[in-house]
Amino acid sequence: VPGDGLRLEGVSFTYPGGTTPALRDVTLHVPPGQRLALVGHNGSGKTTLVKLITGLYEPTAGRVTYDGTDLRDWDPAAWQRRIGVIFQDFVRYQFNVGENIGMGDGAHVQDRGRWAEAARRWMADDFVPSLPDGFLTRLGKWFQKGVELSGGQWQKLALSRAFMRTAAEVLVLDEPTSAMDADAEAQVFDRVRAMAPTQIAILVSHRGSTVRLADQIVALDAGAVVERGTHAALMAADGRYARLFTLQAAGYQ
Repeated sequence: VPGDGLRLEGVSFTYPGGTTPALRDVTLHVPPGQRLALVGHNGSGKTTLVKLITGLYEPTAGRVTYDGTDLRDWDPAAWQRRIGVIFQDFVRYQFNVGENIGMGDGAHVQDRGRWAEAARRWMADDFVPSLPDGFLTRLGKWFQKGVELSGGQWQKLALSRAFMRTAAEVLVLDEPTSAMDADAEAQVFDRVRAMAPTQIAILVSHRGSTVRLADQIVALDAGAVVERGTHAALMAADGRYARLFTLQAAGYQ
């Protein structure tokens, strides 16, 4: 079904050896072009859901489909080419800056033009030129003369890596701005909103200022969907999402 987008149909998942489901009967539809935000407390199932969407886990029950085809029936390499992702626990490769970005697309690891474009789009170019050897600067402390970055700078590299796949149709961002300041975070979401109108973006974040502009917000609790809708609709409903957002906003007053 070309153009159907991403669907989760009655999806449940229990970790091997576990007895309590990490996800319970989750049903969602994310059409092409939609920006979806997942919110909830730690342990609510957000990252598990991301792992199912990216095909790293298979559902215990139900199915995940893209354009009408179960992900279990997709060739894994073909599906991977269609997604770009930054996980909460992204890898800090002890390579040079450019290779850290290039690892996002195995076919273009050494494409310096793509490094520069990805860095420009996702704000890594605000610090790369000041490094000793620019994109060729060795990172980390495993090797001699390696340079260590701040948490926010590593996240900008990881974001650039996620967007190396310029043809990606689904982009998954799991807490992509947790180490960034508020201004950088706002810029990241502005860029997410400005992505191609056919691309799906799935954003996991605890920050209300980030998720409020999503087309659809889904609140999870104990592995189940408890609320869904736009920011305005959920605030009007005065439920769990509204309480969390109001509590967080009060901290800035």
